[in-house]
Amino acid sequence: MRWDNLTVTADEQARLPGYREGAVVRRFDAPEALDTRFYEVRARSALNRVPSASRMPFQWTVNPYRGCSHACVYCFARPTHRYLDFGAGRDFEREIVVKVNAPEVLRAELARPSWQGEHVAMGTNTDPYQWVEGRYRLMEGIWEALRDARNPCSILTKSPLLLRDVKLLQEIAAVTEVSACLSVPTLDEKAWRATEPHTPHPRARLEAVGELNRAGIPCGILVAPLMPGVNDDPAQVEPILELAAANGATGAGGIALHLRPGVREVFMDWLRSQRPDLVPRYEQLYARGSYAPKAERERIAGVLAAARRRHPLRGTQAGAFRRNARSPALDAPRAAAPRLCGGVQQALF
Repeated sequence: MRWDNLTVTADEQARLPGYREGAVVRRFDAPEALDTRFYEVRARSALNRVPSASRMPFQWTVNPYRGCSHACVYCFARPTHRYLDFGAGRDFEREIVVKVNAPEVLRAELARPSWQGEHVAMGTNTDPYQWVEGRYRLMEGIWEALRDARNPCSILTKSPLLLRDVKLLQEIAAVTEVSACLSVPTLDEKAWRATEPHTPHPRARLEAVGELNRAGIPCGILVAPLMPGVNDDPAQVEPILELAAANGATGAGGIALHLRPGVREVFMDWLRSQRPDLVPRYEQLYARGSYAPKAERERIAGVLAAARRRHPLRGTQAGAFRRNARSPALDAPRAAAPRLCGGVQQALF
């Protein structure tokens, strides 16, 4: 395989639920991958249908990896690791599933006569540009498949590694709609290192927003989740919007932290060890379920709205999808591209 020269030899085999073939388990001799195992599997499908009850602004996603080494304490996707008989805590961060054939499977699925060229979103579960993407480079083949199918698509990530593929994004933009969104919950060094320990620096993400927009790829930001007492102070939020505006961001979304089962346990354990002063506040805010009370959500929404008023963003580019050669209605204008940064956060967090 094209990445064999980058890996330590396979050291074991494993069988994961949902996969017919056993997984090859690999380790990498790199500081960022210490104590991490990577399970190479061959997926039967690449396109995932979003449940109809979801509030997502799209119906299809592609996730080349499961689990995420970013180790964000609030990550909504942690409970999905339980379907693989892994835990939502350390296992989610250190047992990473790699769908080595994702580009090839996606290309075949996009070529099916039944496929209608619907929007495909990436980065809506685990980050496809987490550390391991630098080794397997699966996103290159995924972008190529989407380009060749002229299929509208979008990406949400915390990593400037996305810039590696900017030429492919430009090639997609020449034939259909593509957009990007960088997640930047905070610029505060202490809050960033505490809540997102293995992510690229937030300022580097905002610089990537500028690079993408200058390259003609509409890119906004997601300021989420906003965590009471951690990163929700107006003095913390406003500098993000200021830098986003300076980098030509097309929009900014954000929402208060959600603590669904599986995430709640991980986050509250972190809170007890790192911010015990906030434990009583969170126990009160989330006493009745996964969502903060309406008044708290409205307060946090107001913080972001005020920052947007002081630092207006330039708005979305390219209102309508370009015509998709695979669409049966070639002469009909397509709907506006789903605004990933402004719409997806309600379902994510």
